[in-house]
Formats: sequence, C-alpha cells, structure tokens
Amino acid sequence: MLVHPWDACLDEAEWQTWIAEGHDFGLLSVNGLPGHPPAVVPTHFAPDGPNLLIHLARPNPAWKAIEHDPNVLFTVFGDYAFVPGPWRAEPGTPPTDGVPTSYYTAVQFTCRAHIIDDPEDKAELLRRQLAHFQPDGDHAPVAVDQPPYGRMLSGIRGLRLEVTDVQAKFKYDDDEPVEHRTAVADHLSARGQGLDVPAAVQQRRRLDRIGAWKP
Repeated sequence: MLVHPWDACLDEAEWQTWIAEGHDFGLLSVNGLPGHPPAVVPTHFAPDGPNLLIHLARPNPAWKAIEHDPNVLFTVFGDYAFVPGPWRAEPGTPPTDGVPTSYYTAVQFTCRAHIIDDPEDKAELLRRQLAHFQPDGDHAPVAVDQPPYGRMLSGIRGLRLEVTDVQAKFKYDDDEPVEHRTAVADHLSARGQGLDVPAAVQQRRRLDRIGAWKP
C-alpha cells in the first residue's frame, strides 16, 4: 500500500483508535497455491492484544492456501468517499479542470496465521470474539459439550493472526491548503451520501491536528 507522508498516521494511537471505533470487518488476503490466484475472504475480526482473531467455515478454500503459506494480509478500510473534480479545482481555474480523487482510511496488517483446530481452543476463540461483539453477554455459553455452540465447533476452524507489521493510511488531501480541505469537508457534509459524513469527520479531525501541511 502506497502511503505518502501526508497520508501517514500521525501516531499509532490514531489507527488504533480508528479500529476501536467499530472498524472490525476486513479482508483476509492469502497467497494462492502454485498456479492459482490469491484468495480474499471478507470477515469480521476481534482484536486481541497483538493478534487478530477470526474463524472461517471448514470448507473455505482459503485453508489450503494458508496451510501452504501462513504469511497473510488483513486489510480494514472505511470512511471513504469519491471527491468530484470541481471540488478540487485550483483557485482561478475552471471547475472542470479539477481532478477527482478518493478519500479513505485503510489499515493493513501483515500477519503470520496460526490455525486453531483444538475444540476447546476454538471455543475460547469464540468466547473472545463474542466478548468483543456482544459485550452484554446476551448469548448461550460457548462450551465444547453444550448446545448450541458445542455441536457447531467441528464446522469451523479458528485463526490467530500474529501481527508483525501495520501500515495505516488516512487519505484526505492533507497536503492541500487549509481552505481547500475545509471546503471539501463542507461539500461532503452537504452531499451526505454513503460515507460522506464519516469521511468529512476524518478530514476535519486531521485538519485540526495538522493545520497547514509542512513537508
């Protein structure tokens, strides 16, 4: 992932906070078997210290690729918006001369995958995931010998993704003048389609921290 200096996270807390704000769905990318393309699996994950916890159905074809090569990527993205050209036109030039772009946040984890097949270990993984996604505890106990989860454990495999590197990108025109970024954020808020408002929130937050970009 290309990260320009003005797109880079300002500190580790920035991407960690963004993930903690509910960005817990992403794409698991695994290297393909010889002669086959890479496989990409969309899935929820639960942060667990330096690891990411996920589980997939046992028939998922990604397992063979992971067994062959446990080096994987997990990518989380969000707060994205298309910014049309007229919003980015240079002062004093025709609006149609503006060049469009995309805004987004992306966090990419380089990981080593550890497969979990032991029934009790899979149950513990599910307990940790449920603690993240259903913290109120409004679910049946996850136990190997109790329904409903006990009989379902054989149909899944767990993955503990050991994070070895993190790249984060906040692409919101931070190298442009303050006036430009303010105007685009206003346009996004006014349009209000899709993730326009979250994208504007990110742009304004970064603007408050960075101010005028200094190379």
